Amino acid sequence: MVERTCIVTRRVGEPDEMIRFVAGPDLSVVPDLKRKLPGRGCWVTAERRHVDEAVRRKLFRRALKAEVTAAEDLGALVDALMVKALCGGLGLARKAGAVALGSAKVDAAIRSGKALAVFHAFEAAEDGVRKMTQARTATVHLGGPDIPAYKLLSEAEMGLAMGGTNVIHAAVLAQDAGKAAFRRAVALDRYRGGPPDGRAAVEGVPGTTTPHKDTE
Repeated sequence: MVERTCIVTRRVGEPDEMIRFVAGPDLSVVPDLKRKLPGRGCWVTAERRHVDEAVRRKLFRRALKAEVTAAEDLGALVDALMVKALCGGLGLARKAGAVALGSAKVDAAIRSGKALAVFHAFEAAEDGVRKMTQARTATVHLGGPDIPAYKLLSEAEMGLAMGGTNVIHAAVLAQDAGKAAFRRAVALDRYRGGPPDGRAAVEGVPGTTTPHKDTE
């Protein structure tokens, strides 16, 4: 796999762990999450703090060899793009039948070991999250998978992504579309400060971190 050097930390990393930036036609710094935009690019470790530092230290001009302008809220823009990507992934997973919605179905998906990851809306009540956590813990004790849980989206964002209303709890299943959504969730979690170390314990899901405790 091709390696790239972060313009902030000067550390070499794999493309999946970094964000590519290019100069737009108006010489603004443009995030290239899909790594497909033409022109000279530079790389930043895929964490919000590094993007913010690159903006603060004006590192993009030197890296892109152009008098580019990085918006002060570039870090927030990247976050919004990653949220959009995650919502798109969840929407595709729902259409593919790789999503469980609602407390009862999510609980069943966890206990059967079919859930790949659990999602709680920011607005989720502590009691509901606790019940899901208990199900995840019980599954591990019975020899099942250690299923990660995330709080990355609002109720409105989850509802829009999954074509419903009042979507508070959801789970993606271990199918191709579910795995793609999971990778996007891990990337967003890492960007917001989640654990960067380790790899997924789930076979067939490359480029993701190991499951970790809720950030509730």
